[in-house]
Amino acid sequence: MKTALVFGGSGQIGMPLLDRLRDDGWRVYAVSRAPRAEQPGLVWLPGDLSGEPPGAAMSGGALSRFDASARQADAIFSCGPLDLFAQWYARSDADAPRVIAFGSTSIEVKRGSADAEERALVARLREAERTLFEAAAARGAAVTVLRPTLVYGSARDRNLSRIAQVAQRFGRIVLPRDARGLRQPVHAHDLADAAFRCIEAEVAFGRTYALPGGETLSYRDMVARVLAALEPPPRLYEVPSPVFNLMLALAHAAGIALDFNEAAVARMRSDLVFDAADAQRDFGYAPRGFHPVAAMFPSPD
Repeated sequence: MKTALVFGGSGQIGMPLLDRLRDDGWRVYAVSRAPRAEQPGLVWLPGDLSGEPPGAAMSGGALSRFDASARQADAIFSCGPLDLFAQWYARSDADAPRVIAFGSTSIEVKRGSADAEERALVARLREAERTLFEAAAARGAAVTVLRPTLVYGSARDRNLSRIAQVAQRFGRIVLPRDARGLRQPVHAHDLADAAFRCIEAEVAFGRTYALPGGETLSYRDMVARVLAALEPPPRLYEVPSPVFNLMLALAHAAGIALDFNEAAVARMRSDLVFDAADAQRDFGYAPRGFHPVAAMFPSPD
């Protein structure tokens, strides 16, 4: 029986990945901050990547199980922060022959951003990828890094779900009229499927792949589809950019949407489009079109 160690197993990509692995007969060890009940073929190990390495706070049998799974896993998956995983992997003695980790297309999208925090994020992602590939090469492991676009589908993302929450709270969403930049939202289950499909794809060893969704549409139309999926559907208003900027400044003054900065507004007008051809050719990546339903977003409560 093949064994997998999964970080971020309780997240929006991790949960469907656990199902795919177990359905295929894998024995799965998943790392979680909160205690979780074991299930057939699935063992939850307490730990996280935020400070001490996973396993540092364990004792007795739990620690032994973590050490054993880290050393003996046939594959290790990271569905959480890439920088923290890369740091753990570099200092661990894990010798799994296959490592698959999720990064982000932010490494390209936010390169050269006017926002210092976004530039720092790009630097962390680049350093994480470099660290991961170097550490894997030193121990003869094959790494693949997957870079998704806008993730949705489990009501836990920080982009479309946030838009849905704001729209349901106020009954409306306001956008600048020129919010026509192209987007490719990708469903979390399609990402889990991609990670599973590329396990045995030798051509994917040592490579990175962009994973966009199966449909390209404008930012405005993407938001409109989210609103249409909600009940009742909130209204979409489009205003001139100067008016939108003034409204955003007033919101910031009131302590609202403080993390929605000028760089984010500028990206509404930019095409953030990626080519899925390599992933389609190398491991059969086949993402769905963007057809959201209410269950994919948080409830109004």
